[in-house]
Parts: sequence; C-alpha cells; structure tokens
Amino acid sequence: MARQGKKSRNGTFWAKALERAHLGVWDWDLVTGDCFYSATWARMLGYDESELADTADLWLQLTHPDDRERALTSGDRHIAGQTDAIETELRLKHKQGHWVWVLDRGGIVERDASGKPLRLMGVQTDITKQKAAEAELEQVNVRFRLALAASGTGIWHHDIATNKSYWDARTRDIFGLVADTDEVTADLWHTFLHPDDREATEQAHLPTPGSDRVTASRYRIIKRDGVIRHVESLVRFIAIAGAAGQVLGTVRDITEEKLREQELAYAARHDALTGLYNRSAFDRLLADHIAAGAPLAVFYVDLDYFKALNDFAGHAAGDLALK
Repeated sequence: MARQGKKSRNGTFWAKALERAHLGVWDWDLVTGDCFYSATWARMLGYDESELADTADLWLQLTHPDDRERALTSGDRHIAGQTDAIETELRLKHKQGHWVWVLDRGGIVERDASGKPLRLMGVQTDITKQKAAEAELEQVNVRFRLALAASGTGIWHHDIATNKSYWDARTRDIFGLVADTDEVTADLWHTFLHPDDREATEQAHLPTPGSDRVTASRYRIIKRDGVIRHVESLVRFIAIAGAAGQVLGTVRDITEEKLREQELAYAARHDALTGLYNRSAFDRLLADHIAAGAPLAVFYVDLDYFKALNDFAGHAAGDLALK
C-alpha cells in the first residue's frame, strides 16, 4: 500500500533540493548546441538567472584559462566512450571577479538508435572552501617537510594488521638502505640494532595500543658496512577506526651530537694540556675513594723554577715541561 500523504516530486521540489544542496545543473543538447543552466548555477557565480545566456560555451567562457583543456578533455573522452562519466575540477569566474572552484560531474543521458550521444546532463558543486582547506594543508605539509629535511629526521610507520613497514627516503638513508620503494620487510629494522641495545630498544618501540604517549629512545645501529651510528627515535601508537592501528615513528642520526657530548664531558673532567684529571674531577674521585674506605696513596709533584722556565724559554717550553 502506498504511504498516505506522500508529496509529489514536482519541479518545485527539485528546485528546492538543488537550492539547498547548492548544486548547479547544466543540460547540453548536442544536436542543437543549446545548453541550459539552472538558476542555482547562475547564483553560484553571483549572477541572476536572466544575466547569463544559455549558450553551449558559456561555462567555457567563464572557465579559468589553465583549466579549460582539462575540462574539455574530460567531456570529449566521455563522449568518445573512453570514460563512464565526466568528472573534473575547474575554476569559474564569479561576477565579482574572483574564481570559484567547482566539481563538475555528468554524463550522457540520451542516445539515438545507433548509440550516438544526443544529450548530456550534469551538476557542478562549489568546492571553493574544500580547495582552500587543501591548499592550506599543503602549505602546512610543505613547511613540515622542510622542517624534517632541515633536521635530518626520517619518518616510518608499521601497520600492525598487515605486518608491513614503510620507511621514507630519509630513514632509508640513515640506515644505509638502498631501495626504490618505501615498503620494507617487517623484521629488517631488528637486523640493524646493536646487540647491547636490542632488548631495551625493541621494548621502547612497542607502545601500548590506545595510548597517545610518545616514547623517546636512543640506541645504536650497525650499518651493513660495519659502521656504528647513534640514532634517536620518537614512537607513538596511532589508532585507526576498524583496524589494529599503526606504530608511527621518527628517526634521527645523532652520532655527531653524541661525539660532541663525549668531547664536552671529557673536557669538563680533564686538563686540556696534559690530558690528566683536572682539579674538580680529581677532588670528586678522591672524595669517592675516601668515602669508600679504599686504600690509596696521593703523590704531590712540585716543579721548581717553573716560573723562571716560562720567563726564560717561553710558555711553549713551560707547557712541554708540564707534559
């Protein structure tokens, strides 16, 4: 039984639907060349319906020069039977002078007895806000990629469900891996780990599912040529709806930093000229031995006439005497 009170889907109904959906309709008669544009299409571009002529090339006149060839090709390929539908993005000139991005979708709705296309219909949707958001996101991504390049940081991720890992070019470079694709075997990373760091490092790279905590770790890798490098990783779990999730991480070669840290630590404890412990380091070491009750002896060495040596032969000779 038909539902009582069902409203008829007349022209007014569809006009309201188009208005609410912000869709512009075009209807192109290939035989006569006439093209109809809905009032909503005109208003999308800031025009009153009576201000625009229903000519076949009206949309092309309003299309951005850089988009015309792509838009024409989309229609020609569909008419030639090479695609199932027309679908392309293009910019149309607004009455106020700016450009409106639209998504154009349509296709053949009528053919003659031999199958020759007679009529096409389609809709255009204003996607200006979406394109602006995409452009803004791309700017963010460009800055992000630039920051990663400047910092020498690589990005990798491991898909838990598929057990597949992906390393970007920077990560592959850090590990000395020669490959043309991002996908690597899941167990490849483990083969680079230094034996003394393996257990703690593997544990740090297993973040708890559901946690948004970032785990930082520093460890050593052994490249295939035997060179040992120090790296730093930041790892976190990324939840994905309907999937097991991913482990996302960064990696950065910090070997030079570690060497500088070691050099600074050595310089803080040793005399630059002789390489012996300096006064503060000696005092700490002596205090530790005394506190431990260990047997020890202290030798005190005095250089007679050291000032005279400096004055007579110069500081270079004095430095040599100290060594």
